Amino acid sequence: MPIYAVTYLYTDDTEAKDRIRPEHRAFLASLLDEGVLLASGPYVDADGGALLILQGEGTAEEVLSRLDADPFRREGLIAERSIRPWDVVIGGFAS
Repeated sequence: MPIYAVTYLYTDDTEAKDRIRPEHRAFLASLLDEGVLLASGPYVDADGGALLILQGEGTAEEVLSRLDADPFRREGLIAERSIRPWDVVIGGFAS
């Protein structure tokens, strides 16, 4: 099954992110339970973004559409997102 790396860049609205974060994480946990999300987490530098590793059939756009329901997106807290196919050769996600 194809694997994709998704990058989120967030807005600077820390108060809103803190308020919505529990709902955002519950949404991501539901994708993990479905087997779509393999891993996710924020970058630890000051740029304020995150990386999500997803798997799914279909095009990158179809896989990315699964993230349209993310509460951070609904609330306008994701300033930019991108998706790239990722060919895992070595490691836990390699087939």
